[in-house]
Amino acid sequence: MKSARPLPARFRSWAVGVRAAGAMALVLAVASCSLFGGGGDGGPKSASPVQPDPAIAAAAPAELRGFYSQHVDWTPCEANFSCAKIKVPLDYSKPDGGSIEIAALKLSAKDRKMGSLLVNPGGPGGSGYDFVKDGATTNISENVRAKYDVVGFDPRGVKRSAPVTCLTDQERDEARAKSYALDTDAGLEAALADNKVVAAECAEKTGPVLGHVDTVSAAKDLDILRAAVNDTKLNYLGYSYGTFLGSTYASLFPDNVGRMVLDGAIDPSLSYEELTSGQAKAFEKAISAYAANCLQNSGCPLSGSTENAVQQIRDLIKAAEASPLPSKGGRQVSASTFVSGFILPLYNDKNWPLLTGALGQAAAGDGSGLLALADFGADRQANGSYSSNSTFAFNAINCLDYPTVSDTAAMRAEDQQLRQLSPTLGYYFAYGGGNCQDWPYKSVRTPAPVEYKGSAQILVVGTTGDPATPYEWAGALRKQLGNASLLTWKGEGHTAYGRSNSCITNGVDGYLLDGKAPADNTIC
Repeated sequence: MKSARPLPARFRSWAVGVRAAGAMALVLAVASCSLFGGGGDGGPKSASPVQPDPAIAAAAPAELRGFYSQHVDWTPCEANFSCAKIKVPLDYSKPDGGSIEIAALKLSAKDRKMGSLLVNPGGPGGSGYDFVKDGATTNISENVRAKYDVVGFDPRGVKRSAPVTCLTDQERDEARAKSYALDTDAGLEAALADNKVVAAECAEKTGPVLGHVDTVSAAKDLDILRAAVNDTKLNYLGYSYGTFLGSTYASLFPDNVGRMVLDGAIDPSLSYEELTSGQAKAFEKAISAYAANCLQNSGCPLSGSTENAVQQIRDLIKAAEASPLPSKGGRQVSASTFVSGFILPLYNDKNWPLLTGALGQAAAGDGSGLLALADFGADRQANGSYSSNSTFAFNAINCLDYPTVSDTAAMRAEDQQLRQLSPTLGYYFAYGGGNCQDWPYKSVRTPAPVEYKGSAQILVVGTTGDPATPYEWAGALRKQLGNASLLTWKGEGHTAYGRSNSCITNGVDGYLLDGKAPADNTIC
């Protein structure tokens, strides 16, 4: 019997979780989330209100000048950082109709000559606040941190910024443990009924902001954040979904773009279904790459050819579909939990040994390793609490950003197509339209190529073996932007800057520090 497929991995960079999880050790449970060692270079240097630049406020639309001219208090926080809350309109079509606050965290530069570098780690639903707090010193080079204040923020709807709120921690555990046979009418009906209940809970507990967590609104927030750090131009580093947020900003505020790095690019012209099929195909490619690598190392639980090894992975998933695996903590590991844990290490090839260990356990009848990985990806702590609302924010933002096809016949047809593209995981990418079928707010955007008319060159970074944002999307985004350069890493995993090689680091750093992008189509 099929189990419920996990939340599709669409756009996730998993922020702190996967990008640096190579430091993790699998000891039947994933260790703590503080993988980087916190702390900044210069400590909090700004503990008083930042006086807004009158010229920045004067350039803003008249109805928004109050937001652009607000005094922002940056106060010491998190040991070596500064924090602030910046007011933005709840609804940009009604700027006087109430406001929400965006939580931001700053790592101060030793010698601030370049202004601020605002960072989004992905998602949608990833916390930029946490990314800078826990990972800036690992993922962003010392040279960049020396000249830029690095600022992370939680976009609207995420964690500390008017968060999307839906279920209790216990209810989240129960929802993740449920199984549905989505390829049967009864199973699909049951899943859609549960989705409808969750959607109603989200609407009741979150309130009106649930209808305003779309990416266009978040990009408008980003311009107010630019004013809050007193920069006339936005300097920005966006990973994965953060590239979509960044390209949206560039289309809305072309004259305000400074130095913008978009790593792990999303093609804005693609539909929800096209994005899903692209990911399914890319993940299947990544599975083969992992299997081939595993076979070359001792301790690999797979054997034979690469094709044989991939089939063995499929067999393990089918076994979990037939009978959930036990874990040492007593929880059952369904096929959907198996797949959630299995997908996570594919985002970073440094984590492949973790996957090898977890698959070895699974082959011996123990799902503990895969459960630990799945919990880590879901931000579940050892005590059963969840440290973020990323799952709920992910769905809420996507439902506003993308119209989806949710009639049964279309979803069944998509299921068959996805199984062809990815025999291993295709089913687990299917039926995504059901997530938005009974969502209380309709989509507010129609996918289309991005238009950018600015004079500042943008740097797009792509990874040839990226499973979450296929490399082809980077080329498509670079072409749509026009005034852009494509930097390529020939590697495996999701995104490149901060985890690849010196060629990528030097290319990105040179652009951020000197303003000179690598030649278009540079390959590292």
